[in-house]
Amino acid sequence: MRRQPRGIRRRRGLRGAIARQPWAGPLLALAVVVNGGALGYRITEGWDWGDCYWMVLITLSTLGFSDEHTPLIHTGGRIVTALLLVGGLVVVQQTIQKLLELTNSGYFRRLRERRFRQQLKRTMNQHVILCGYGRIGREIAEQLSGEGVSLLVVENDPDRIDEAQQRGLTVLQGDATLDETLEEAGIHQCRALVAALPSNAANLYVILSARGLAPRTRLIARADSEEAEGKLRLAGADQVVSPYVAGGRTMAATALRPLAVTFMELLAGSDCEVEEFLLSDDPEQLGALNGSSLAELQLGRRSGALVLAIRNPDRAEDSLIANPGGDVRLAPGQLLVVMGSKLQLQHFGQLLGNGLASVESMPA
Repeated sequence: MRRQPRGIRRRRGLRGAIARQPWAGPLLALAVVVNGGALGYRITEGWDWGDCYWMVLITLSTLGFSDEHTPLIHTGGRIVTALLLVGGLVVVQQTIQKLLELTNSGYFRRLRERRFRQQLKRTMNQHVILCGYGRIGREIAEQLSGEGVSLLVVENDPDRIDEAQQRGLTVLQGDATLDETLEEAGIHQCRALVAALPSNAANLYVILSARGLAPRTRLIARADSEEAEGKLRLAGADQVVSPYVAGGRTMAATALRPLAVTFMELLAGSDCEVEEFLLSDDPEQLGALNGSSLAELQLGRRSGALVLAIRNPDRAEDSLIANPGGDVRLAPGQLLVVMGSKLQLQHFGQLLGNGLASVESMPA
């Protein structure tokens, strides 16, 4: 294959760069005119570079020669001035016109958004993606921000975007139901995604897209009805929350057990977390843990964490051994609900060793 001359390759590369950056052409032409005019004054008049560029400035800006500090020019300098007036004004006009055209078309806004999204890809990791910043979304954002969790809001409404940004939140403008938006939000690096859009159908699309892109990501969705809750779970949501059901349960619990509700609110403002430790189904993986009682293992004393409940795999989903005693023995497939600080929970997981299959965490 015959190679093209280097000069042709350079010109084609320059044209390609200008095509990708439409503002580069006018600014390059303006720079050539300014520096060419200064060079012309330097050659014809012998001025220093400061006077040369000052002369170019007052010529292109049509200030004229009223400045008393302007040096006297000779025939050569007058020719440079005439050429600068004719060619320079055309270039300046074209440059201003092109920049205004790019501004009105939204080019610079799209450029800022592209840079912002590239920055998100580099910086966002182990964050929570919140889709929707309505009434529910604002409360979720406030709670997560209070816990110090890295949060990214995905919203398409300009007013809600402004409100979220005023609260110091990182916002990605886009449609959360689209795969490309979720990928830009870092769906592969996030710790969880919360679909809090006002429409059940929109939340369903978000869950379907997120589950297809990141099968291991924890997905939480909002639902307004039992029918929507069932569809969201079928779509892949790990947890579905109805604001009306949750609000009703909280109000009922406040009426019946006010001290318990107050205790949970206190936990929400502390560094305590609740994690679910799932034991392996393989007895060989459990090793010495298999069949040992909590009293024998002393997991709570050795780690500082508190075992709140244990769920056996052969029991109903809503049946737990709450506040298990020391005589409760560990078995394959059990789920241990444990509360403690991050360090305590980390130590608890280390004590389980190879017998630990997975860990699910959420702020207490």
